[in-house]
Amino acid sequence: MEDFKIAEILLIEDNPGDARLTQEALKDGKMKINLSIVYDGEEGTDFLFKRNKHQNAPRPDLIILDLNLPKKNGREVLAEIKNDKNLKMIPVIILTTSKAQEDILKTYNLHANCYITKPIDLAKFFDVVKMIEGFWLTLVKLPKYE
Repeated sequence: MEDFKIAEILLIEDNPGDARLTQEALKDGKMKINLSIVYDGEEGTDFLFKRNKHQNAPRPDLIILDLNLPKKNGREVLAEIKNDKNLKMIPVIILTTSKAQEDILKTYNLHANCYITKPIDLAKFFDVVKMIEGFWLTLVKLPKYE
């Protein structure tokens, strides 16, 4: 993503502590990032489809999605993203506490780009977010959208 001046990331995460840790990890990163955070699945889809208070929301280059969300769970959000012709190319990283094989299979069947189980240890959580940034925003070549 070296061609991007500022990377747009959408974090859909209901845990304020995890959202804050993600924000802090990305703040110290190599890239300039605009991180948008929404706290439930319904607001996540409103953001992506530019509805209600999110009519001027930026198009994310990357989505980090928790599975266990209020109002609309992460699987439902993922299905909506991957079933939309304008959004399906955006990489979606599942970052969740679930280690359940059923969740892993379901999300990959819905075309998640990767599945990561959140570490409980704060330092390891921080490291995981840095690895996401390093891989998805530095190494991987993502499509450009005008």
